Amino acid sequence: MSRIGLLQFTDGVDGATLTRHAQRLEQLGYDTLWIPEVFGREPAATCGWLLARTEKLRVCSGIFNVYARDAHAAAQIGNTLSEFSGGRFTLGLGVSHPVLVEPRGHVFEPPARKMRQYVSAVRGVQVDGCQAPVPAPIVLAGHGPKLMQVAADLADGLFLYLQPAQQIAQARKLLGPDKEIHAVVRTVRATNAAEARRVARSALGFYMQLPAYHRAWTAAGFNAADFADGGSDRLIDTIAPWGDETQLRAVLQTYFEAGASHVSLYPIHPEDDYQPGKAGGLLWDWPTLDMLAPR
Repeated sequence: MSRIGLLQFTDGVDGATLTRHAQRLEQLGYDTLWIPEVFGREPAATCGWLLARTEKLRVCSGIFNVYARDAHAAAQIGNTLSEFSGGRFTLGLGVSHPVLVEPRGHVFEPPARKMRQYVSAVRGVQVDGCQAPVPAPIVLAGHGPKLMQVAADLADGLFLYLQPAQQIAQARKLLGPDKEIHAVVRTVRATNAAEARRVARSALGFYMQLPAYHRAWTAAGFNAADFADGGSDRLIDTIAPWGDETQLRAVLQTYFEAGASHVSLYPIHPEDDYQPGKAGGLLWDWPTLDMLAPR
């Protein structure tokens, strides 16, 4: 069975509903639920809550902002949640973006240098007390070559979001055959091109503003014209593929064939209230999750 997961903001439902959603994902056969970090629910507590209420589902930080807690705290979280869950937690780390770092009162630093220092510090922590029998893997979010190199040197894997399959193939060459590569793919369940692209543009407005994504997409063969006016059709169709079940399963397969060890959905719900200043939507797209559940 392919390792298919889900990245999902959890702030749109209450705790009891969130628990039921996680258990439903587990029943459908999904491998992993990634919990983002922006300004809503505290992700470590959320992961712990859901790990305690599931049996097989991996519930992981997707992605901890390294400016939000020091390396000691990250190491403690990784050890604690892996111990308590029987090894079902992955410590996903990222440098985020200035727009999400500076409101916390921090100064954004050169990303690769910050990440290398932080992960080295996490690796150097000796947590007191019980040690998790299965250490939490460390997976780094990084689309540029310098961050990918940090992942290759220090981490157990790489986390890629809104990237074409060709970038997965390049990452696999850099990381080698053994490290994990997690590709997160935004999808639109639609068969009308104009409507699918309209929904995708509304959901991706936040990311169209971010220089880090511009650099990554430029490296993949896009240019400034592709980032204007909500994104060109070519870019939108690449980073937010649309279609029916057969078409979308075929897209997911291209990511596995390119070298991803895991592929996670992040479906774009057509009725969500997407705003340019917000990183993600709140509605769970169960028709898509049911349709694309692992076989």
